[in-house]
Order: sequence, then structure tokens, then C-alpha cells
Amino acid sequence: MNARGPHTLRRPIRELPDELISQIAAGEVVERPASVVRELVDNALDAGAREVTVKLIAGGIRAVLVEDDGHGLPAAELPLALRRHATSKIESLGDLENVATMGFRGEALAAISSVAEVSIASRCADDTQARRLDARSGEITPTARAVGTSVEVRELFFSTPARRKFLKTEATELAHCVEAVRRHALTRPDAGFAVWHEGKLVQQWRRVADQGDATARLTDVLGAEFIADSRSVSLDLGVLRITGRAGTPASARSRADLQYVYVNGRFVRDKLIAHGVRSAYEDVLHGGRQPAYVLFIDIAPDRVDVNVHPTKIEVRFRESREVHQAVRRAVEASLAEAISQASPDATRLESSALPSGSAWPRSNSRFDYNAPTGAQVALSLQQAAVLHAREPEAPWGASLSGRDDTHTAPSVATEVDPSAWPLGKAIAQIAGIYVLAENAQGLVIVDMHAAHERVVYERLKASLAASHIDAQPLLIPATFAATAAEIATAEAHADTLHTLGLEVSPLSPTVLAIRSQPAALAGGDAVELARSVLAELAEHAASSVVQRAQHEILSTMACHGAVRANRALNLDEMNALLRDMERTQRADQCNHGRPTWRQITRRELDALFWRGR
Repeated sequence: MNARGPHTLRRPIRELPDELISQIAAGEVVERPASVVRELVDNALDAGAREVTVKLIAGGIRAVLVEDDGHGLPAAELPLALRRHATSKIESLGDLENVATMGFRGEALAAISSVAEVSIASRCADDTQARRLDARSGEITPTARAVGTSVEVRELFFSTPARRKFLKTEATELAHCVEAVRRHALTRPDAGFAVWHEGKLVQQWRRVADQGDATARLTDVLGAEFIADSRSVSLDLGVLRITGRAGTPASARSRADLQYVYVNGRFVRDKLIAHGVRSAYEDVLHGGRQPAYVLFIDIAPDRVDVNVHPTKIEVRFRESREVHQAVRRAVEASLAEAISQASPDATRLESSALPSGSAWPRSNSRFDYNAPTGAQVALSLQQAAVLHAREPEAPWGASLSGRDDTHTAPSVATEVDPSAWPLGKAIAQIAGIYVLAENAQGLVIVDMHAAHERVVYERLKASLAASHIDAQPLLIPATFAATAAEIATAEAHADTLHTLGLEVSPLSPTVLAIRSQPAALAGGDAVELARSVLAELAEHAASSVVQRAQHEILSTMACHGAVRANRALNLDEMNALLRDMERTQRADQCNHGRPTWRQITRRELDALFWRGR
């Protein structure tokens, strides 16, 4: 009989030895050298450090040394620092529910010392001499160092060689270590950070002298290009405040490598927040592009649980739906600025982008926390469809919107300073597709179909207040094998599905039938649509799912209703389009996330013709 078979002799239950317990626990905390760096820098910042230096050998595999100028540890407490669940940061359950420090579990040093050689050297302000503790021998000896603490970790995973084999190359591990320090640097401009490798300085972020200026640290860490290609985020709800920067859709990336979220100063990965951000970009981001953003969320400690995972990189919110909605609205407000409202100085970072711990201004967000997200205008979706159908027929010589207001486009004969409008004065049309305009910076090129599509789409959204979407019955119901969760969701959210123009009902204990779908999406894959909506309903609030589905239908309508390519426009019509773009939210991208216009500066034009050389 195989030793793994059902007749294997039963082993008695016994207590695990302390060393094995520590090594098992270390597996949850220490994954690679970067995990060690993160935990040690956490401790340094909790100790009040203003300068933190990280020194690495072999990408941190051979050695990690973290030095700080914090308040240090008394010699008598050095052995306690290496014991499991020994900490100075909490004493009671009340402290745990109001954690304000980076560390608090008392596990990191104990876990690290179980899989590596560790020594700690520390000195307090009133000590005459520093003391060094060797974790293996427990010996404490005098040593030389200034006030603060040094923790040295050598030969990571020497006692568990199987785990050491899973480490990557030295260059890869070094990159992870630098990223771990970068995450701290972003949220702590009051501290300086330096990373050394094999005796060479590889990265440094100097302490920001003026704590009211977050520009220097964010620019230093993420680069001036990110600052120029992002907009300020600011929302203050009292118990919840969100600040930071959200990248423009045009600056989206192929990878999600520039997305940072902090909760009360702690870097976290949270699917709820990520979904809230993504939903704010949903109709301005093209394909699988990833937005770039840095968000600092400051929330009352009793409204968030940071004791979810030993690495402290996950959190749980008491009111998760409210946090999701607040994040979405804060980012939406940042992205929704009309072109004419955008600041001409894109590299300037407002004080509202300060991370947690800085002076927080009151929010200037246009969103009310409990307000509906769409304008409540008494028009049904059918009426909105009629509006969009008539709109392209409006006299272009006045305004694409058909409105008579103070922004009516100038006549061809009117002399206009190109700097009078952000998108300038129309001068020509190319190939029946592109509008050329001159502004103060140089030449503007507009994709007229994409631009008008956004104008029509935003107008339809503002006019929509229908309680349901028109449905088209299916002659033959579409059926699909459904999971128990999908069937339960379909039954629980029947009314919401009806609002979306979907009728989905159980045909058997394992099959769902789709009997109608949105009329505007007739001919689409009904099964794929139903599965997608059911998955959204199972994970998110019904109201947000309804809104996204409505917007998807309006986007389809706007695409068909926008002016088509190869239509010849006169200058008045071109100027009318430019003025409508300047008043329209999210006018930089069409409904599918593609750019609607591009600026070519005088300097770029001069370079094309070698002027000034």
C-alpha cells in the first residue's frame, strides 16, 4: 500500500517546536529581501527616524542593513525586540482598533531572525554607549554608533535552503528592495531615504525641508512627467479624506506599475479601491490601458481594520461601499474638468495633494457624498435618444449643441486672437476627418468624429434620468449553464436586471434563460452580457452597475449620432465644435478612450524645419 494511501498509520497530535513555529510564521511575513527592507523601514519610521539608510549586498540576499536616526532602544529591551508578539506599539484591544503606527504585530524581527542571521545595534539619547545584540548567541556587547538603531540581516533563508532557491536574480531582488523604499518615500516627505548596493548609491530621496510643498518629493520619486500628465485629486468628507494625483487617460500605461494607494500613510493593495479608480476611468480609457495614480486616503482608524494580514498590505473597511464611491467620485471629479477649466501650468502641484500627516485643506470637489452621480433631469432614455438623433442635424453655424449662449462660435470674418480659447481658432479641415486650429501654443489637431462623439455622449448622460432601459424580447430565449451564485444573484436582483433591460430567470436548478436584452444592444452576445452583469451585481452595488450599463448604451448611441468622417465643415462649424469641446467634461478622449485632439507646439514645428539651428 502506498505510504500516502488511506491506511497510513495515524500520527499523534503534538506541539510543534518553537523553531519550526517561527519558521512557519516567517513564511507569512518574509517572502524575499524586499519584505525584510519593508519591515525594518517600518520600524525605523515608527522610531521617529528622519534619515533612513538601506545597504544591500547581492540584492539583499547576502545582507540587508537598515540604519536610522530614531530614538533607539534601551539595552534591556534588545532581547525583547526579537521575541514573537513583543511590541511597544499596542497594549490593549483598544490600541489595536486605533493603530497609528506602521508596525504593531511584534512579528517581523522574530520571523526574520528565524530564517537569517540578525544583529541589532542601538543607542538612546541618554546612553553613554551603544549596545549590540547577536540574535544567535543572545550576547550583548558594546559597540560604536550615534543615537538610533541599526539592524543587520545576513544570509536570508540560510536555515531553509529550499526557500532560498525560489529567490530571483540579484538584480531582480534589488529592484524589489528599491521599490519597497520608494513606497515609503512617497508618503513620508518628512524623512530622507538612501539605498546603497555593493557600496554604491543607487537611489536617494532627500528630506523635504518645506512640509507644505509635496511637489518636490512626488517629482523626485515619480518624475516630472507624471506631475505634468496628472491632475490633482481632492475630496474631504470629514471622516474620510482623499488627496493625490490621477494620471490623464492619455498618459495611461500598458502595465499597472505606477499605481500607489495609501491608507493612513500605509501602502496597501485593495481590490475595492482599485475598482473604484478603474470605474472612474471606464469611459475614457482605451482597451487594456492602465491608469497611473497616487492616492492618499486618510480615514478614522476605527473605520478601517489593518490587522488583516501579517504583511499589513491588506485592509478591510467598515463601510466599504462608501469608500468605493468616494474614491470613484474623487477621481471622476479630477478627470472631469473641461478643457477651458484646466490649469495652464500642468506641472504645478496644489497643496491639496499632500499625503497623510500634512495640513489638509477642505475639499473643492463638486461631488456631494450622498448626491446622485447623474444630473436628475426629467428625460427618459427614449427622449434622450430622440435628442441625440436630432442633434447632428442642428445648424452647425451656431453651435453643435444647438444652444444660444454667450459662447456662440465667431463668424469666419471675425478676427480672433488664437490665445482667446484653449483650443484656438479653426483654420482648415484635412481629409474630411481632422480639424486644424491655431492657439497660443501652436497647432491643434482635432479628430472631429471622436470629439463630437464625446460632446454628444456627455450631453446624453446629463439628460438621462430614466428608471429603466428599453428592452427587446428575444424570439428564442438564450440559455446558459449557470453556477449557484449566478442563479442566486439573478433571483435577488431581478428588479435591477429589469432596469437594465435584461430579463434573466432560472430555467432549471443549473440553467438560466435570457428572455430580453437592451434594445440598443440588439444583436450582441446576450449570454456574455448577462454573465458580466451578474458578476458585477454579485460584487458591487446595484446602483453603480445600473449606471455603468446605462452609460455603455449611451456611448453606443453617441457613436452613431456623432458627425461622421468625410463631412465637409465650414470654419464656423469647426469653431462651434472647438467651443463645445472646451465646455465638455472629459473632452480629451472619446467614449472609447482614444484621444480627441493633440497639441503641436511652436518649438516642435520649428524643430521639424530646423529653425534656430
